[in-house]
Amino acid sequence: MRHGKYPFIIGFLVVPVAIYVTFVVWAYIQAFYLSVYEWSGLGPVENFVGLGNFRKMFDDTTFWQSIKHNVFLLIFLPIITVVLALVFAFLLNVGGGHKGGVTRGVWGSKVYRVIFFFPQLLALAIVAVIFGRVFGPDKSGMLNGLFPESWQPWLFLADERYAMGCILVVLVWQAVGFYVVLFSAGMGNIPTEVYEAAAIDGASRVTLFFRITIPLLWNTVQVAWVYLGIAAFDAFALVNIMTVDRGGPDGATSVLSLMIYRNAFEFSQAGYASALGVVLFFLTLTFAWVTLSATRRESVEA
Repeated sequence: MRHGKYPFIIGFLVVPVAIYVTFVVWAYIQAFYLSVYEWSGLGPVENFVGLGNFRKMFDDTTFWQSIKHNVFLLIFLPIITVVLALVFAFLLNVGGGHKGGVTRGVWGSKVYRVIFFFPQLLALAIVAVIFGRVFGPDKSGMLNGLFPESWQPWLFLADERYAMGCILVVLVWQAVGFYVVLFSAGMGNIPTEVYEAAAIDGASRVTLFFRITIPLLWNTVQVAWVYLGIAAFDAFALVNIMTVDRGGPDGATSVLSLMIYRNAFEFSQAGYASALGVVLFFLTLTFAWVTLSATRRESVEA
């Protein structure tokens, strides 16, 4: 600090910034560069094809299948997760009502917070293995094992109609606990006097939820929506481990991230995989920009 605060700050930032530029920014630059080449991933990068990889992409039926599945997750994952997390967080913080001059959550709310957060302690790969057994398409599956032997087993992940729904269920189960804790922390910053004044005026719990809690948590909900949208564009680990033939049956669960991985490391089409990565990059940025712009509103202070 004897030499000024700026050299001190720069000294702390130079290493993390260098690591970020090397492993993130440079990786993006390389992806953009490789997207205009036909390259197997080995050997020199020489065969320039311009927009050829992108033209190939738009003629690829698997690409459009993957886009459809990502859009499905993009619509339903944030909606279901945010709604469930808000309801549970509200119950844990305010659901107990107004007793003795204090607004409190339901009985045992501290224990419930730990239970809700537990899925966050598990790696996605472990979650995928567990639910791969839960949704097993034969009698070895845990859900099918609940029914008598005479019953026709549900196919779940082996059925094109239900496979993507199973992925959505697991994503919601894995994510909702984190957002319960996030929203609970936000609700904890809302002065209890606000809830108490509303309760004295005769406001119901529904009114408290929609007229007080959500407006005061709007910025947190907005950020959560963006994070969940980014997660919907991923889903790689679950699809790669849980599903039949990794993205099956017959492409019924294929997503862009899995398509990038398979083209790069299985089909030796690293240039095409880079083009897919570029498209995913812009789709994610566009979603974040549109969401933040569409949900922008004046901040409400308690």
